[in-house]
This record gives sequence, C-alpha cells and structure tokens, in this order.
Amino acid sequence: MNVFYNREGIGDTLIVMIKETEHAAYEKRGTVARIYDEKTKETVGFNIFEASRYGGFEGSGPVKLTEALVDKLNGILAENGFNEKLDADLSPKFVVGYVKEKEKHPDSDHLSICQVDTGTETLQIVCGAPNVEAGQKVVVAKTGAVMPNGMIIKDAVLRGVASSGMICSARELGLPNAPQKKGILVLDGQYEVGSEFPLPK
Repeated sequence: MNVFYNREGIGDTLIVMIKETEHAAYEKRGTVARIYDEKTKETVGFNIFEASRYGGFEGSGPVKLTEALVDKLNGILAENGFNEKLDADLSPKFVVGYVKEKEKHPDSDHLSICQVDTGTETLQIVCGAPNVEAGQKVVVAKTGAVMPNGMIIKDAVLRGVASSGMICSARELGLPNAPQKKGILVLDGQYEVGSEFPLPK
C-alpha cells in the first residue's frame, strides 16, 4: 500500500493505492471514493477528498506510512461508511543490502543476476549497472518502494528471469551531487545490512 498527497498538483485529495487494475470502477460515500476492480470487485484503492479537513496531510508526493497514519485512514473510512480495514507493510522500503552472488544473465550482455541479502531475506535482483559486484554493500529499493521520481518498484521478469526490487544509483535515490554516469551507489563498510537507508527530504 502506498499513500500520496500533492495539493498543488492534484488538489486536496489523499490517494491510497493498494494495487493496480485495468478495470477500475468506483463508489463514493461522503468524502471517500472506493476504487475497485470491476471484474473481481476487489478494492484497489481509495481517494479521500477534502483531505485537509482531517488534518495533518502535507507535502507533494509519497506520505510515509506509520501505524498512526493507518489508524487515521481506517477512522476516515469508517466515518464515511466503509467497513474495510487497511493493512500496511510498515517495514522500510529502502534498505542496505549485501550482494552475495553475481552471475551473468543468460540472455543479455549487460544484465547481471544478483542474490542480495537485505537482512531479513535474500532477494534475486536483475541489475544492469556495469559496476555491480559480489561483496558490495548497496541500497535496495524493495517491492512497493516509491522512487523520488514517482516510479513504484514492482516484481518483474527481465528477459525470462524473475527480479524483486532494484539496486539503486545515487541519482535514482535523489542524493545531492550524484554522478550522472551509469552505476549503482556502493556503500562503505559502516552501513549495517538490513538497516533503513534514509532518502533526502
């Protein structure tokens, strides 16, 4: 689940995105619209209009998920006649990873298949950076992460190989003075595998 607020860009509307659908329909109650898949009837998101009346929403992009925010959103849904409860994964989405293994992609000259330890699990990530190597500490954007440019990281299959997450460059992370050349950000040894990597505000 991801939450977005951009008053200047789209007005006083809080967007709660649970999953994507190609067959969206909606029902509105009070200041809340439930977005659902027309075929399966599964809820895929909510739009909360006049969000400022509920207080505390600001910024222009992703809203950090916290337990307090989820409780607040569930209160807004209940107030507007919806019985559904939102449940969010509150674990960090940008974490320090350790590249345990790297092998050449069997169907690409520039892609590598990496096994990356993120502290709680090992992710298989297909990476196109020329400087990725086993033994590096790197920044991993896990599935569900919202990049500074607004892109949401999803599980993918790249030339027949499954990939979960992305190994990031400094530029992709929006870090100040990031080099513009291709290549992932390689961290020094002081970073702890599995710890959250803070993005600039």
